[in-house]
Amino acid sequence: MTAALVALPISGIILYQLADFIFVSLPWQGTEPLYSLALAVNARRDILLLLYIMAGVIIIIFHFWKKPFAYLDELTEAVSSSYEPGTEEISGLSAPLRDMESKINSMKRTMERNALAAREAEQRKNDLVVYLAHDLKTPLTSVIGYLTLLRDEKEISPELREKYLSISLDKAERLEDLINEFFEITRFNLSHLTLELSRVNLTRMLEQLVFEFKPMLEEKELQCRLRAPADLMCRLDADKMQRVFDNLLRNAVNYSFRGTVIEIEVERERDEVTVVFTNSGSTIPAESLERIFEQFFRLDAARSSRGGGAGLGLAIAREIVQLHGGDITAVSRDEMTSFLLTIPAEGKKGTEAP
Repeated sequence: MTAALVALPISGIILYQLADFIFVSLPWQGTEPLYSLALAVNARRDILLLLYIMAGVIIIIFHFWKKPFAYLDELTEAVSSSYEPGTEEISGLSAPLRDMESKINSMKRTMERNALAAREAEQRKNDLVVYLAHDLKTPLTSVIGYLTLLRDEKEISPELREKYLSISLDKAERLEDLINEFFEITRFNLSHLTLELSRVNLTRMLEQLVFEFKPMLEEKELQCRLRAPADLMCRLDADKMQRVFDNLLRNAVNYSFRGTVIEIEVERERDEVTVVFTNSGSTIPAESLERIFEQFFRLDAARSSRGGGAGLGLAIAREIVQLHGGDITAVSRDEMTSFLLTIPAEGKKGTEAP
């Protein structure tokens, strides 16, 4: 097609020269109509040649000008079809669009993965609301039941009264924890976490944490051993990192076998600090371990209900650690589970000291 378009003006020039040759070489009679026509054409041959060449140029320009629009239409149709759910990857685009074809297919795969992740997250969130609604109902029923007994039973022994009050208080505290979980969901969805960095004695922070957990540890006959360098200083957000450590130790307590030992080990190597929480408990399945840091993911309803988690604790912990420029991972095998946390000792690069 391109060769034909290029040949168009060339053929015009050749025809022009051929007509000129014929007009000069043939013996014409002055009275012939063809001779009169030839004279008229010869008088305007420069104009006719110019018109012929211009027509050829216009055809060539139109051809090449139309092609990008054809490519654009083809590309637009391919992109629009890629947005339709359930469609296969596009193929068969024109040769100049092959690179765009692969990019569109890559974009389509990414969109499908993101859409699937969004649906799964929404489903987990819906499941979570159901779990929490059920978890709220259970302790509330117990509180109402025991308070009703205390009101209706006129002659109840002091020991039994104390027992009922203790159970009611435990259930009320459980309700408070669950309500806090609802607020946590709202906070986690409506805002992003920001850090307020300062120099913190990490060793003392963990010692204080272990001390605060003593009642929970004694209740399950657990021990907690902390091995850390003396007065290890780090630059971090104390409140938020305290929350991370609290969540990790609380999980360790909730899911440890009775009478076992929880280990907390702290090491500093060059510019990084590593903190490892290890407990003895049921092995977490590999498929669950891969998703344990996802928002709203819970291992199972019974386990999470017992531990009080709403599936946000580890997700928030990971976000806090990553904001510090670190990472958190989990390993579980042979009834031993470890959470390994690493953060820069002097804070994330690019942040300024307060």
